[in-house]
Amino acid sequence: MLYAITTLFLCQLAGELLVQWLSLPIPGPLIGMLLLFVGLLVRGGVPQELTDTSGHLLRNLMLLFIPAVTGVMLHFERVGREWLPFLAAGVVGGAFTMAVTALTLRWMIRITGKDAE
Repeated sequence: MLYAITTLFLCQLAGELLVQWLSLPIPGPLIGMLLLFVGLLVRGGVPQELTDTSGHLLRNLMLLFIPAVTGVMLHFERVGREWLPFLAAGVVGGAFTMAVTALTLRWMIRITGKDAE
């Protein structure tokens, strides 16, 4: 588990450093996730330790949102004043996420030749 957590944190750190060094306008953890993805592609698979640790993290993902929700609640008056951009971002973001997920599933079914069961 230590190997997997270290790998995840190092990828995030590398992403943060690249964003700072290149002055990129995107989040460092996103770059770190892309670096992890490329590393797994080069390796040819996901190590079992990383699979297990990621599974534990995903099962408890809601706990990671508590600080973000608390931060939003601290600025609830601002959210009340600027509700339209928040609503638009939520609707557009949700629609985009569903569309990308559907297209990815369709692509994966086509390249694997397996139908969803």
